[in-house]
Amino acid sequence: MKHILITGGSGLIGKKITYLLERKGYEVAWLSRSAEGKGQRAFQWNIEKQEMDEEAINWADGVIHLAGAGVADKRWTAERKKAILQSRTMSTSLLRKCIEKSANKPSVFVSASAVGYYGFNTGDTLVDENSPRGDDFLAQVVTAWEDEVGKIEGLGLRTVMLRIGIVLAKDGGALVEMMKPPVAAPLGSGQQWMSWIQVDDLARMFFYALENNQVKGIYNAVGPNPSTNSELTEKVAKKKGKIFVNFGVPGFGLKIILGEMAQMVLGGNKVSANKILESGFQFRYPSLEEALNKIYLQGEDKSSSRGSLAE
Repeated sequence: MKHILITGGSGLIGKKITYLLERKGYEVAWLSRSAEGKGQRAFQWNIEKQEMDEEAINWADGVIHLAGAGVADKRWTAERKKAILQSRTMSTSLLRKCIEKSANKPSVFVSASAVGYYGFNTGDTLVDENSPRGDDFLAQVVTAWEDEVGKIEGLGLRTVMLRIGIVLAKDGGALVEMMKPPVAAPLGSGQQWMSWIQVDDLARMFFYALENNQVKGIYNAVGPNPSTNSELTEKVAKKKGKIFVNFGVPGFGLKIILGEMAQMVLGGNKVSANKILESGFQFRYPSLEEALNKIYLQGEDKSSSRGSLAE
């Protein structure tokens, strides 16, 4: 297995995985709206028209599927919610159709999913891969997304779905948004759980799922030590040298600003990493302190550097 096709490759996680795979000797190509100007080999697809360069699947030994409209990028209007859902289901459906037609099918399909499956707020209950799904918008999106991935499994490919938690990275994701205000403060009560994963560990988990033939099905892609919103905010503020005020941003204010999306930050999930650990995966940054030190003191592994990501 030498050729890996990645959807959503130009995003934060996709770039990390691309770097890791290339360090390991794989050839990587991205599925993109444009086959040019990415600085990376790319094949073209159009999700809305359900069209794709057929050579992409014939070329690929394995597929990593990350594509999907950003959940927190814009206010959840009816139009935006439709885009969040369809960008995931329609892209997966297009991949399935092309794999089904291909005479040279890839052997493995690793897809992103999300801990949003469990619902906006599961309180202090530790949830695992067998826990029931929630009934809110994001839970419905993840369920529909995973259902489409399940159809690809039905084509005989080894299929893995990684339910990703809150990704900790210096240049994107939750930490950037948390540190935008001049003063750092918890959101709402601050006691809601945040099941996080350091971005380099997440890239390594995708690589692990790709290479390990014993790994199949659904796994939570979270670190083993979730934190409360207050704890995470305070520790990040300390690393960044920002003032931390232990007075929660009122929930009603967030609801006015964010609308329905406020439920995503006021709620939380305490998610178990036991299944991926029991499969043999080892975290480099299992504690919040280790993860933040890697991000702010040591610096994340960059695609232009010779870091230790692939070691």
